[in-house]
Amino acid sequence: MLETKDLILDKAKLEDWEAMYRNVWRHPQSARYMKWRVTADPADAPDRMRRTIEWQKIHDTYVVYSKASGEAIGFAGVERMGPALWEEAGICLGPDYVGRGYGRQILQCLVDYAKSLGAEEFVCYAREQNAASRALITSLGFTQFAEEEKVDDRDGSTYTNLKFHRTL
Repeated sequence: MLETKDLILDKAKLEDWEAMYRNVWRHPQSARYMKWRVTADPADAPDRMRRTIEWQKIHDTYVVYSKASGEAIGFAGVERMGPALWEEAGICLGPDYVGRGYGRQILQCLVDYAKSLGAEEFVCYAREQNAASRALITSLGFTQFAEEEKVDDRDGSTYTNLKFHRTL
């Protein structure tokens, strides 16, 4: 479990499927810059949560919970890429929870966590058209070092993925 001023990042629990569906998974705007697909039918959400739980057993990824409500409002994670190199593995908040400083809290928390495990460099990604993510990343002292053209598996469109890093 990881903690910020307003949030708790913890492993998923099956009972959180409804909050994740309501707050995140059903919203196209939440998935817009991500690699996952919207869950349109609430009947599909419990199975999605089961897959999330299995994924989290072997990955350093978390559901994001609001301390105020205890409700699941997003997800985030990190991945070790080398002995001293870590990267973010996605940060997503439901549309009702953006613009509150939560993304900043999450990214800083992930950086601090990686640093506590020996990270000396941390890498983040943002799609070129995702101005909010780019602003968040650079506000925490990251600098862009590369870009890569990618294809969105959901619809075949192309996009530019920007890569940022920071020495810790």
